[in-house]
Amino acid sequence: MDHAPKLDGTLDDPLWQSSKVDTEFRQQEPNEGEIATEKTEVRILYSRRAVYFGIHCYDSDPSKIVATELRRDVSQDLDDHFEILIDSNHDRRSAYVFQINPLGTQLDGLIVEERGFGESTDFDSGWDGVWISEARVTADGWTATVEIPFTTLNFTQSQNVIWGLNFKRFIRRKNEEDLWSAYRRTYGITKVSQAGELTGITDIGTGRLFVVKPYGLAQYDKQDNQNAKFPLTGGLDVKYGLRSNLVLNLTGNTDFADTDVDQVQFNLTPFKIFIPEKRQFFLENAGVFEFNLGDQDQLFFSRQIGIDPVTGQQVPINGGTKLTGTIGRLALGVMDVDTRSSGPNPYANYAVVRLKESLWGGSYVGVMGIDKRSGNVMDTFNQTGGVDTRLVFLKDFVFDGHLAGTQSPGTPSGASDVGASLHYKSNWLEAITSKRKIGPNFNPELGFIERTDSDQEYADGTFKARPKIKGIRELQFEGFIFHSPDTRGVVQTQEWQGTFRAEFHNGAYTDDDIVDVFTQRITTPLNIYKNIFIPNGLYHFARHQLTYGSRLDRRFTYNFFERFGGYYGGTLNEFRVRATYRPTAKFSASLVQTWNRFRLPQGNFSVDLASLQGNYSFTRFLSLGCTLQMDTANTQAMSANIRLRYNYRPDSDLFVIYNLGTQFVSLAAANPQQIRETRFAIKFTYSFLP
Repeated sequence: MDHAPKLDGTLDDPLWQSSKVDTEFRQQEPNEGEIATEKTEVRILYSRRAVYFGIHCYDSDPSKIVATELRRDVSQDLDDHFEILIDSNHDRRSAYVFQINPLGTQLDGLIVEERGFGESTDFDSGWDGVWISEARVTADGWTATVEIPFTTLNFTQSQNVIWGLNFKRFIRRKNEEDLWSAYRRTYGITKVSQAGELTGITDIGTGRLFVVKPYGLAQYDKQDNQNAKFPLTGGLDVKYGLRSNLVLNLTGNTDFADTDVDQVQFNLTPFKIFIPEKRQFFLENAGVFEFNLGDQDQLFFSRQIGIDPVTGQQVPINGGTKLTGTIGRLALGVMDVDTRSSGPNPYANYAVVRLKESLWGGSYVGVMGIDKRSGNVMDTFNQTGGVDTRLVFLKDFVFDGHLAGTQSPGTPSGASDVGASLHYKSNWLEAITSKRKIGPNFNPELGFIERTDSDQEYADGTFKARPKIKGIRELQFEGFIFHSPDTRGVVQTQEWQGTFRAEFHNGAYTDDDIVDVFTQRITTPLNIYKNIFIPNGLYHFARHQLTYGSRLDRRFTYNFFERFGGYYGGTLNEFRVRATYRPTAKFSASLVQTWNRFRLPQGNFSVDLASLQGNYSFTRFLSLGCTLQMDTANTQAMSANIRLRYNYRPDSDLFVIYNLGTQFVSLAAANPQQIRETRFAIKFTYSFLP
């Protein structure tokens, strides 16, 4: 086309009306492979600079369409929504995803190596692209128009274009997922290799990605027992497409003032806690650097850069470079970040290289190398290396294996981690068995390791049934056993569990641990609360859990969690309630309250955690959020965060932020006291194409 179609959320433009229509959607949930219960039409057009999608989601009862979220990059799981997947390199492994709801609100991200992000998220939303969307609810459903510039896709090919393409529609009130392709329940939209194809795009202009984004920051910053600071600073971020499948990111004097605050945590275990990364520079293309060691353990964990893992305080970043993408069948990620000294943290340089060679059907073999250089005279360097593989057989069997090692001053022995697992997944059974041995001196300082000196064995089986019972979609029965002596054979941890789950058609669920039996050895007194320590010893106890979550198509949703039973020679009762109220698309409020009641030989005490969040969206581009948190285990129990965001043009924002408390929480075992700060900041970003 010589010009773009009308992009106002309607399909009245003659260009839309004359274009070809795709309607072949089938259910992934609840009835795999059956025709979707509501009709969906997709139209595709293109010009020399962009591709356009016109979407018509018919609905037999438009009054029950759920559309409540106006904020960009916020989960739309509680809304009706539509996803567009584009594999612009046609490598059948990775793709861009663009998601909208009936209000036109945007959420976007990446799929890397056919993997989603967590159990319920189709893609990693850390990537942000520049695109345009509008939508509106109509008398027969809802319609949307989307413009995606070729520059956003970093797409430079101009002739004989072939893309991988897929679409997904979610109907909230029916809890129904409809896909254009890859509708098997074990696939989903993340299965890029099973996507359909788009052909016919030709004679287009260059779409090379080149974005420059400077920022300016003025703030007031006051920490406990320190003088206030009034820094006025600025920095720069650059994205450049070296080729259509290779992107260079540069950052200078990096700032994360606008990053969401962490939720307060109270660690009930003798191990570290895992807190997901939230900072934009590290989130973008983060999947390329993933090297999974088992459970939540990672050989590379970016939160170890620029955040003190014990206090949670920020460590200033001078700058960084990141190169990510693919060359043929080789996926690569290269990162170098430099931090300056701050408090107890000396200057440091971090270098990471990740390579993965694609094999067949989601299989790969990869290597990773990590080098840390530090001004700490007692720990001048730390090096980590590893090889890993994923091999997929007969579509449903997956073998994962890894071998990793570390080196630090003194080069102690026992600094390795080797493991393997076999995973099977079908509609009725999911099973995994794994074996892993972690040496006592394995120390990846840029990774996340829950425990070392461990010889682990794990087996888990989940049986799934879909009985013809009104209202019930699926029943699950799960059992697992975990055995973890140290490398000398002395028992440290054992756990076995039996669980029952039920998922209802309306989105409600129950998740109940019939029994969860622990054996845990404490080798260093555990400071669980203030001056209360759990002494060394071998402890045996059993716990039980009851969980219920309400249906999700209502303006008021809630869930309850109750876990009770033994706990290190005494008892512990945990009760948590979570509630969300969305009276309009402009306003939402949520409350999370957790009560922990300890009855231990060392004393009786309680720890309460609470979080109250309120959000008001004046428009899709201007929003105000407020978070109040309470942690009675902390000397100063209350914290607050207020953030105003004005997205005044694509990828450009004005932030006004007030924070009282700690922005990032500690990863440490036990519960160290957090440093408290008061911060007021105004941050301005401006994104442009040179």
